[in-house]
Amino acid sequence: MKFAVFASGYGGNLQALIDAVKRKKLKAQLAFVFSDKPESMALTRARKAKIPSLFLDPKGYAGREEFDWAVLKSLKERSIDFIVLAGYMRLLSKDFIDAYKNKILNIHPSLLPAFKGTSAIRDAFDYGVKVTGVTVHLVTLDMDSGPILAQSAVSVMPKDTRATLEARIHKAEHLLYPKIVDLFARGKLPH
Repeated sequence: MKFAVFASGYGGNLQALIDAVKRKKLKAQLAFVFSDKPESMALTRARKAKIPSLFLDPKGYAGREEFDWAVLKSLKERSIDFIVLAGYMRLLSKDFIDAYKNKILNIHPSLLPAFKGTSAIRDAFDYGVKVTGVTVHLVTLDMDSGPILAQSAVSVMPKDTRATLEARIHKAEHLLYPKIVDLFARGKLPH
């Protein structure tokens, strides 16, 4: 199966997926990387790994739907089977989600359904939880609400700062995501 990774920033989860494919721990073809940010480190990582990549500027389109149709066209041209969101910070339109229904995975830095949204680590830390973690889920129209495929807990230590907690959460993401993407690609998870 061929999959695409969407990323808007640093690309740490993308690198974990690239490494897993190289080590043959993820038995699917990482065929395409897409970003909505021209300066995304994810695009640099893709080029270094010789993975076809594309940047499209959302400002060049009349709205989210038109932008998503342009992205969908690029996916269809490459025969992409499923999509892995890895720090992609844009909401997808209904048409986009319908085009890849139950074939879009996302990783979120909390134990959903707790702490949805873009500031999950900060919110969990500020709330004072003793355990947080990461969740891999299917993407639906409602943000961070799709069916959960896997979770991994991360304890909040007494001396943690938000930065130390964030580092451990990212480490948990990098361990969990490639395993779940592999299981999904091999049909071992619902989709």
